[in-house]
Amino acid sequence: MKTNHILTLIFGLSVTISQSFAQNLAISDEELLKYATAVDSVNEMSASVRLELADMVKSSDAVKPSRYNDLNKIINDSTKLAEAKATPEEIAFVKQVVAKKEEGMTNINATYQTLAKEYVTPAVFNKVKKAIASDAMTKKRYDSLMVELAKDDPTADQ
Repeated sequence: MKTNHILTLIFGLSVTISQSFAQNLAISDEELLKYATAVDSVNEMSASVRLELADMVKSSDAVKPSRYNDLNKIINDSTKLAEAKATPEEIAFVKQVVAKKEEGMTNINATYQTLAKEYVTPAVFNKVKKAIASDAMTKKRYDSLMVELAKDDPTADQ
């Protein structure tokens, strides 16, 4: 008899814990929209930086795009740069692009952290992120929102 009571108690507790966990993961439309808006903003910033860097390389008189790609892979290896016969002008340009990329990434990371902390809030951010990873319906809602938010992306048509 005692075993049945213990099993019933354990089962009841596990059901209660499961329901509590599910309720904690339940994501409101507002929470999901805030999270998606933050992610979309960061995605747009990333796309903007990529386009800016690509424009820098395309419009460069110092380095052709294919040469830039080759030099960018070896920019921190002076021996390989010498083997590639990289000119000081080419090296300076590639380093300028790298610095611009690092600046953009720093700004993106700072914006991401600010949005997560101040706009979404850490508790909601983590809750939504976990729900997207573990709940197919939340993931579907999120994906749908991201498609809608991407429609106003100014970099999408470039």
